[in-house]
Amino acid sequence: MKIVAADEPRTSRRYALLLAARDSEYVLKVYGGYFNVFVSAFGSGGDGDGNGDVCETWDMFRAVDGELPDLDDVGRYDGFVISGSPYDAYADELWILRLCLLVQGAVAARKRVLGICFGHQVVCRALGGRVGKARRGGWDIGIREMAMAATLPPWRFLDALRDLPQYAKITECHQDEVWEAPLGADVLASSDKTGVEMFCVGDHVLGIQGHPEYTGDILLSLVDRLSTSQTITVSFAEDVKRQLEATSPDREFWLKLCKSFLKTEESYY
Repeated sequence: MKIVAADEPRTSRRYALLLAARDSEYVLKVYGGYFNVFVSAFGSGGDGDGNGDVCETWDMFRAVDGELPDLDDVGRYDGFVISGSPYDAYADELWILRLCLLVQGAVAARKRVLGICFGHQVVCRALGGRVGKARRGGWDIGIREMAMAATLPPWRFLDALRDLPQYAKITECHQDEVWEAPLGADVLASSDKTGVEMFCVGDHVLGIQGHPEYTGDILLSLVDRLSTSQTITVSFAEDVKRQLEATSPDREFWLKLCKSFLKTEESYY
């Protein structure tokens, strides 16, 4: 099944959102599903992208249910966004293996590929890197401060990082991580919890461990679900809620970076 965000008479860009998670009741009720969350965050006309006059089409594929574009259709898209997921990126379920093959095909065709959380990990795996359970153990949920790399590659989409202080905060919710970035990748950020918080391969692959697309209420709803299901303890959930009252992510920066990655035409200086 494919869902199209807009009519297609004259589109200048086309993107595929590959959903690796199912919609929660809260996100369905408040946002109409994760499709709307991602398109609002990364699509034309969202926060501060400066591209409101650019016509875009976004197609959704429920990768978690085995829905993926055919490899022959990769050329129809300018970019692919892979979402987070409750599943393990290193698992060998058929849909995950097929997703890895699609990533390889998209990268070979030099399409933009943006991986978020699980997506970040599965892109790493598909390109030969290593992923697994967080080496420091346990969940990382809440606001995490990333340290940006001192030296950045010359890609234009990274201009937002060049004007940024050394640290930036992002929303996190994961218990797996990238152990080793793919050969030829540049590690762009790390944290005291995770060694590879963000990486790129050239100007056409970007992986981010955190969730730029999450709003505070989405994270709070997720924390409540994890607590109710006893996946995390009540005290852990309360600690996260107190942190969210005290601080917030640099969300506008992360949205600007992701949009710049997906939409910047020039490759390097």
